[in-house]
Amino acid sequence: MKLPLASRLLIAARRGSALTQRQLARRARTSQSVIARVEKGTVSPSWRTLERLLHCAGFELRATLLPRIASRSHMLADVPRILQLTPEERLLELRNAARFFAGSRRIGHGRL
Repeated sequence: MKLPLASRLLIAARRGSALTQRQLARRARTSQSVIARVEKGTVSPSWRTLERLLHCAGFELRATLLPRIASRSHMLADVPRILQLTPEERLLELRNAARFFAGSRRIGHGRL
């Protein structure tokens, strides 16, 4: 079974700093059992707690928001057809789509 992300991050940080669970717990002013429970995935720490534990191991937690890749989207099926269009035809297609979405917002009271 795959461990939760918080568990994997804490294990990697602790091992990367060559710390035992007990040493990290001492730095974080918590118990070794708390570190063990997070690493086992028994408990899910808050963002703030995970950030503090990683900081005590000498690491900084950063979050990045990335768009999800639509690998199985029905829209990808239309790509070969779009690639066959001339630039002018693509602009016409885009204009038509923009008109459609503008109309959708009016009907839906500003929501898609």
